Amino acid sequence: MKTGIIGSAIVGQTLAKAFAQEGYEVMLGTRNTSKPEVVQFAKENSNIKTGTFTETAAFGDILVLAVGGNVAEEAINESGLENVSNKVVIDVTNPIAKEAPVNGVLKFFTDINFSLMEKLQQLAPEARFVKAFSSVGSLLMYKPDFGGTKPTMFIAGNNDEAKATVTNILDAFGWETADMGKAEAARAIEPLCILWCIPGFTKNDWAGHAFKLLQK
Repeated sequence: MKTGIIGSAIVGQTLAKAFAQEGYEVMLGTRNTSKPEVVQFAKENSNIKTGTFTETAAFGDILVLAVGGNVAEEAINESGLENVSNKVVIDVTNPIAKEAPVNGVLKFFTDINFSLMEKLQQLAPEARFVKAFSSVGSLLMYKPDFGGTKPTMFIAGNNDEAKATVTNILDAFGWETADMGKAEAARAIEPLCILWCIPGFTKNDWAGHAFKLLQK
């Protein structure tokens, strides 16, 4: 399987290396392939291709949207709606506003009653969006170590087959999956980013915690 990572910052780079580690063919997508950090990444990871958003979206059988939430819609448009149509798109984005956090609490630019992923699904109705990897930092996205306890990744999306694909990926990456249902559930999942980030901003703890769903 080929995976296209739309977004070349730390989250995109982390997930690109994780998919490559699992045996996928991977392309890291960027707006500017000559950016020094992208050139350096390419040198250090010769098994991972680099390309534009359009090239990356066309390349991938599975796509990962790993850009800032404020440019997520723009990134989908740059990727080409025809290139995301009928593909699984793992939506890692969060609608974080530009304002500074208050006592460690981020602000979102969305309303609690309509998530960023729902906006993206409206923009690209033929894409099969699945919200995932949005409630944890990049340091814990692949093979998180909590002494043998698997943390929980909450997912949501309208397509059951796409969610099954993402569940298999999460299992390989060392997570248990909690399927919260259709796209509307992203309204509850996205704010988990705010909660997860509080220890980071207040205690500089960016790798010591993840969520766990307990079930009887």
